[in-house]
Amino acid sequence: MFSKKKNPSKIDVDTRQMYEYARIRSIQKKRLLQHFVVFLVGAILLIVVNVVIGYREDFMPLGYNWFVWAILAWTFFFLIHAVNVWVINSFMGKEWEQKQLEKLVAKQKERIAELQLKVDKEYPLSTQANSTLDTNSKTGYTSPDNSRTKY
Repeated sequence: MFSKKKNPSKIDVDTRQMYEYARIRSIQKKRLLQHFVVFLVGAILLIVVNVVIGYREDFMPLGYNWFVWAILAWTFFFLIHAVNVWVINSFMGKEWEQKQLEKLVAKQKERIAELQLKVDKEYPLSTQANSTLDTNSKTGYTSPDNSRTKY
């Protein structure tokens, strides 16, 4: 129970990432299916409310019943959801994200190198200071205000 020996994870990092990606994709697809079911039930309910019950039968924007416009708007949002899950995620999936991450890291490293060159050019260390630092580090000598000196 309180042993110091820890059980190492039996799943390596790549397998764990693949599992996490698959889990996220399955959740996306599940939510899309739920959206579709709610869309169908809602569309049928809107038709029933207008046609069978007769709620606001006389309201006809642009010559069509109001429920037609509501269903068309809902269809538009459902199609956006479907495109996001099936199309955009296919093109901009895990591999795309990894490539973008690598590009950004390379740009950051390049920018850091440029800044380092600029600092080295504007504020160069004198050769005498460099040789003194090298000599002191080899001999173990420290400045007089520090307590450690080599005899």
